[in-house]
Amino acid sequence: MPNNNTPNPSQTRASTGISGLDNVLNGGLPSGHLYLFEGEPGTGKTTLGLHFLLAGLEIGEKGLYVTLSETAKELKTVARSHGWDLDQPGITVFELVGENELGPDAEQSIIHPAELELSETVQGVMKQVENMRPQRVVFDSLSEMRLLAQDPLRYRRQVLALKHFFAQHGCTVLMLDDLSARTGDMQLRSIAHGVVWLHQVVGQYGADKRYLRVAKIRGIKFRSGEHDFKLDTGGIQVFPRLVAAEHHNHFKAENVSTGNHALDVALGGGLARGSNTLFIGPSGVGKTTTALACVHAAIQRGEKAAYYLFDEGLGTLLPRAQALGYSLSEEIERGNLLINALDPAEVTAGEFAARVRQAVERDGVQAVVIDSLNAYLQAMPGSKFLLLQMHELLTYLNQRGIMTILVLGQHGVLGEGRQDIDLSYLSDAVVMFRYFEGRGNLLKALSVTKSRTNQHATSIHEFRLGAGGVEVGEALTDFEGVIAGVSRYTGNLALLGDSTDDT
Repeated sequence: MPNNNTPNPSQTRASTGISGLDNVLNGGLPSGHLYLFEGEPGTGKTTLGLHFLLAGLEIGEKGLYVTLSETAKELKTVARSHGWDLDQPGITVFELVGENELGPDAEQSIIHPAELELSETVQGVMKQVENMRPQRVVFDSLSEMRLLAQDPLRYRRQVLALKHFFAQHGCTVLMLDDLSARTGDMQLRSIAHGVVWLHQVVGQYGADKRYLRVAKIRGIKFRSGEHDFKLDTGGIQVFPRLVAAEHHNHFKAENVSTGNHALDVALGGGLARGSNTLFIGPSGVGKTTTALACVHAAIQRGEKAAYYLFDEGLGTLLPRAQALGYSLSEEIERGNLLINALDPAEVTAGEFAARVRQAVERDGVQAVVIDSLNAYLQAMPGSKFLLLQMHELLTYLNQRGIMTILVLGQHGVLGEGRQDIDLSYLSDAVVMFRYFEGRGNLLKALSVTKSRTNQHATSIHEFRLGAGGVEVGEALTDFEGVIAGVSRYTGNLALLGDSTDDT
């Protein structure tokens, strides 16, 4: 009986020239086959084709770019905008329809134009391949070839002829299709050895979001699902979909200090490695400052930290930290603190996850702060999928032993705070911040409402921000209604401001 566990013979891979896409394809495209890349105009197909040819040139493989939709001059202009040179030896741009073929002298009426033009197109490509003997070919685009054929049967027959011809000459071929026919050509997809779809999402505000999906690749295992990618000067960056289960790392399970002993006690010993803690409360109550205190404590332990800032700018964050006694500017210069001020209108969830992974795996970060989740929720349309990606990212960080802090703002100051979406189920621990009234002043309180890792305190504590950083007071045993924001004093408990001159 045949052994089903026998591994498939290894296949030679052709790099696409895009590291993220090679990762999705588990090493690149199997060489010697024809692949279909589909996407509407503007999704980056031409740039991807140029990546593919230039990657081959780096390893000594000749490349042929067959263009029907653009002139050679236009194509070289696109390449130059990315800093690439298509005039170097080893790359040939073959323009099937030149200026001489568009004039009135090129017209004829005895034979149907479609029959002659399609035949000449296919023969021209074959002749160029035989003369040049390229290992890589990009055919751009199939839409023009479909128009020349006019008949689906003739079109399919010509594509099949090209496929067999390329296979005989050992070419790895990318055929680009801009989907202008809008017919969903399933026959062509069945002919191709692999199919990749490129999509572009136009939002109401911010940069357009792009993602790709590998529909099929015969003979290899690839990463399915949607993968964000970015088209910018310098080419394409693909951010493979994060699968947390692939990144488990052994680490020592322990609690680390927040930098404040009283807060550590309330948390049941501190913040646990390999867990995430949600700081939740209204604006201005001290969530960000408390997160900065935790980051400062991590740096003092000799760890690296990464702070992802969606709301506030560095121009206000760093001076505020300095006023509380946290000299973060010096730590940034030393490389101990990585602060990333991000624009949620410009960054996709996939790109953000890739940045966090890079900080953890390349830079050795052990503490991560995301401030705030409210702005992160605006990073892409559709909160359902965004939350799924955040869940995967948090699981990844937990499995890598990272201490993670999430900041979530609530609407309202006094009374029950309302939030855009419930994220408490994603968190291993939740610290709730509240305003309350006491002795004619607007005071602040915190309480730990949830912890999956520690036996936390159930008491409510006053806290404030001073020159020494975060101060946490005794349990507010003589107050009722603090969490609701409508407090009632029932005793003579000393407050933090009572022991100093400044209240």
